[in-house]
Amino acid sequence: MEECRTVFAQIMDFVPRYEFDKCVRRYNGNRRVKSFTCYDQFLTMAFAQLSGRESLREIVSCLSAVRNKLYHSGFSGEVSRSTLADANENRDWRIYQDFGYHLIKIAQASCRDEALKVRLKSTVYALDSTTIDLCMELFPWAKFRSTKSAVKMHTLLDLRGNIPSFIGISNGRDHDVKFLDELPKEAGSFYIMDRAYNDFERLFEFEKERSYFVIRSKKNLSFSWKRSRPVDKMKAIKSDQEIVLKSELSRSKYPNRLRRISFYDEEQNRKLVFLTNNFTLAPVTIANLYKSRWQVELFFKWIKQHLKIKKFYGTSENAVKIQIWISISCYLLVAIARQRLGVTDRSLFEILQIVDILIFEKTPILEALSPSEKEKKNDVIGNQLLLFDS
Repeated sequence: MEECRTVFAQIMDFVPRYEFDKCVRRYNGNRRVKSFTCYDQFLTMAFAQLSGRESLREIVSCLSAVRNKLYHSGFSGEVSRSTLADANENRDWRIYQDFGYHLIKIAQASCRDEALKVRLKSTVYALDSTTIDLCMELFPWAKFRSTKSAVKMHTLLDLRGNIPSFIGISNGRDHDVKFLDELPKEAGSFYIMDRAYNDFERLFEFEKERSYFVIRSKKNLSFSWKRSRPVDKMKAIKSDQEIVLKSELSRSKYPNRLRRISFYDEEQNRKLVFLTNNFTLAPVTIANLYKSRWQVELFFKWIKQHLKIKKFYGTSENAVKIQIWISISCYLLVAIARQRLGVTDRSLFEILQIVDILIFEKTPILEALSPSEKEKKNDVIGNQLLLFDS
């Protein structure tokens, strides 16, 4: 019965075990393994993420304190620090990458009905990267600058549900624009990017695949004006032009016309200029699409605050990638659980807080995540006050 199982076990029920085992077999993950399997490793690392453990010693100590609950939470036996460290160093990180991509498909399907802030039927992705600083002495393989190491996590975020659709992990020195070579491009979808991704040869690949991009223009862009569209200059949109690139080198890389939209941001008191290959949407919609790019910044901030990707349990490249991919998998599992349990009035942050407190408690998860009568009453009162505040 569900009352006899821990909250952690109930969260792990959302792991598609058959697909996980397929990923393990693909890379011979359990070859010559007698006791601590890849699934045990995943459970242990997921526990560390969901309960906020800082080190291998802390993980093992906490699990040892609840050893009588481990079997009913899915663990096949006790965990030792050396065994976990060896698994993180030697198991192929691609097992967890492939499994993470499978969870992405499930999460996207679960969030397909969520509304975008911009009224648009097409899929909208936001692309950006975040730098994860590492200690130079412990992580010499990830040298970033003369005094420190770092890795970059490149993320393509599906804005319908804020689900990462594609993730790449690279050395901190690698330029963001190189990630465009790996990016899958879907016809009819929109890709929102910052200035770091200005590369006309790579942007023309979006044109070839019949997908759309919205990118912030560089200030020194050299172009020839072809046509202007009428705009209301009393509003935020200052100009809407069709242009071609002026230099022969740039035009050889991107021979087609581009749309150049100038927008005044009153909040920041600054002028922004966008380039896009979409000629049908209203200019204010293009500006709002770019504004929605900040969702990927919030995603990076959220996972850095609430998941463990700033302190690592191992120092090798393999261990770092395993930890990052399992942290992303935990984010996705919580997002999937949130949708399937119908507790969308709870934020992911709230769910993680509750899971952290009750992780080895034998409480029905739906009961734990459902708002109490007091919370519902407070929400109603809060909503009524908002009506009168206006």
